[in-house]
Amino acid sequence: MEESHEREECTLVARKPCFGLPTACPICLPVYIYLKLARLPFRLDFNSTYPDSDQIPYVESGAYVAYNNESGGVIQRLKEDGIVNLDTEFCSIPEWISMKAMISSWLVDAVMYELWLGSDGSSAFKIYYSDLPWLIGKVLFVKQAYTVKQQLGITKENAERREEEIYKRVKIAYGALSTRLGEQEFLFEDRPSSLDALFLGHLLFTLQALPEASVLQSSLLEHGNLIRYAEKHKTDFLDAGSSCSAVPWFPSDSSSSTPRRSPSNSSSKPKRKPKREKTEEEKTFKRRAKYFLATQVVAILLFLSVMGGYDFSEVEVGDDDEGYGYD
Repeated sequence: MEESHEREECTLVARKPCFGLPTACPICLPVYIYLKLARLPFRLDFNSTYPDSDQIPYVESGAYVAYNNESGGVIQRLKEDGIVNLDTEFCSIPEWISMKAMISSWLVDAVMYELWLGSDGSSAFKIYYSDLPWLIGKVLFVKQAYTVKQQLGITKENAERREEEIYKRVKIAYGALSTRLGEQEFLFEDRPSSLDALFLGHLLFTLQALPEASVLQSSLLEHGNLIRYAEKHKTDFLDAGSSCSAVPWFPSDSSSSTPRRSPSNSSSKPKRKPKREKTEEEKTFKRRAKYFLATQVVAILLFLSVMGGYDFSEVEVGDDDEGYGYD
């Protein structure tokens, strides 16, 4: 299976770049780094139309597609399907397994908390919603913040205690990972694995996408070797563009660059060409854009109706609109 896919161009579809990162989504970035560490040539494409899609990121090669919401995520699918596997020699090592579990739970929870609840929300808004109409983006942000509170088990009564637990676990995780890394180039046996991809994605996102007031960022800065580890690989794998080619996240008039079996990749109206009859592809593209806006409006109305008496002041997203800081 691996040989058949090597002949096809590989494409990673992720959320848009910002904050100096090739993709600023904390879920997409580790997949990007994993492909870089594996030195697998790939094309980078962006989808900003469906900010709440759990299929993104996804990797496709010919007729093959590995979605984020299938079989433990994109990286796990790529390993299981024989596309690329950096973990063959590590998956039976207890310490490697425990470290990966810690990153995938404690550090992921901390990023979710800071991104949606522990800051002014400007980073989250810029990454996910700045390409949508303002009202839709703002309501979707509040809806997602409420969802994150539920996922993290945060209520009005236990909010302070849960925050302390999240940051306490972060300190433990950073300490353990700092000790494990030492001055090595990678976390285990001086060669890359998916553990490095997950951790580097977390480190680079924390350093570059979270605001300066971030408690998570402050805890990270206490560990100089983790900063050096992140900076070295940022230079080696993110700044060098030799093994992938990226297309602008601003969609073109044609949908020809849209990955197959994916939703439409545009958040802006196609440019009108009055002297040329529109193709079926362009007509389908326009209809999908209209359907998306309509379904989002319906979703907002249903959400507000169902939530009814819910006090959105519980979601700490800032008091004025300037706090979102989007362009």
